[in-house]
Amino acid sequence: MVLFRIGFLQFGLVDLIDVLVVAFIFYRLLVLMKGTRSAQIVAGLVLVGIVSFLAYWFQLEGLKWLFTNLATVGFIVLVVVFQPELRGALAQIGHSRMLRPLFGARQQATLDEMVRAAIRLAELGWGGLMVIQGSIGLRNIAATGKELNARLSSETLVTIFTPHSPLHDGAVLVEEDVILAAACTLPLTFNEEYADLYGMRHKAAIGITEDSDAVAVVVSEETHGISLTHRGRLYRNIEPTHLKENIETLLSR
Repeated sequence: MVLFRIGFLQFGLVDLIDVLVVAFIFYRLLVLMKGTRSAQIVAGLVLVGIVSFLAYWFQLEGLKWLFTNLATVGFIVLVVVFQPELRGALAQIGHSRMLRPLFGARQQATLDEMVRAAIRLAELGWGGLMVIQGSIGLRNIAATGKELNARLSSETLVTIFTPHSPLHDGAVLVEEDVILAAACTLPLTFNEEYADLYGMRHKAAIGITEDSDAVAVVVSEETHGISLTHRGRLYRNIEPTHLKENIETLLSR
């Protein structure tokens, strides 16, 4: 089916689908790179591309030789540089509706561990802040804390937030079933609705979800209550029996 024809070129329905698929792939890559250092790397690659174009346009033999040799290893370099984003993209494919039943048990186990940790922290009266990363990368946030890359467990989370421990002050960043980093610094919200909210921990939990699709779990030292934040909204005093269900609902959005 031909949609339109320009000279000897024709554009059909298959071509339209092809363009839309490629556009969607580039869009998802840009979303994954938002908030990461890869955005700066892409800007650098664009600059290199412009210089390369000018080198071939003005027949600068030295630069042409340099870019020709760099191109032979360029693909390998890109794979190494963008490894976090490529891993995130593959993870998103694994989270598709068609493949979700294959990984449902793993996600359920991860949420069970986080819920147990939050409930235990509330019982002990210890504050805690756990950020569950969504599809938007938070490597810039992980860089503000201490890298752990530890398998997630309720015992590990409770240990991290033990008062006066080296890593208790700050947020824990979780991706899949891995604790990426602890003692992370989060941006605070400037929403006037929460201006008088007591405690920096809650403001930080709201702030991290204003510019990402992450879900944050907050345990208050003062009230021993458990709250959730998502898309800049605060949901306070979540019942422990409904905590996992609420987290799943927010993650599915």
